[in-house]
Amino acid sequence: QVQLIESGGGLVQAGGSLRLSCAASGRTVNNYSMGWFRQGSGKEREFVAGLSRSGRTTDYTDSVKGRFSISRDNAKNTVYLQMNSLKPEDTAVYYCAADPDWILATRDQARYDYWGQGTQVTVSS
Repeated sequence: QVQLIESGGGLVQAGGSLRLSCAASGRTVNNYSMGWFRQGSGKEREFVAGLSRSGRTTDYTDSVKGRFSISRDNAKNTVYLQMNSLKPEDTAVYYCAADPDWILATRDQARYDYWGQGTQVTVSS
């Protein structure tokens, strides 16, 4: 079993930055594809960013391209989401997820076997 714990969320002004961390325990996720998702109030959970097993391929939803960056530190068994130029519409609970089966990160939430509990990001205008 894999446990994922997100951290790094908080309140930030528009234009600011945050770095979310997703620490894995129970098993290494170094050979898993990883994803970040978010769910705003009253909205469905949506894909934000994905990272392939190798760490060489990334995918971003259009609204965060050029502002967000996903990465991993295998030595720490941790995945990060660097968020810059934050906007009020980025306000949401952010979740990380792990997929042990696919080489490339998928946007399909059903493919992910493991999920964290989420961390709140609030961007004020």
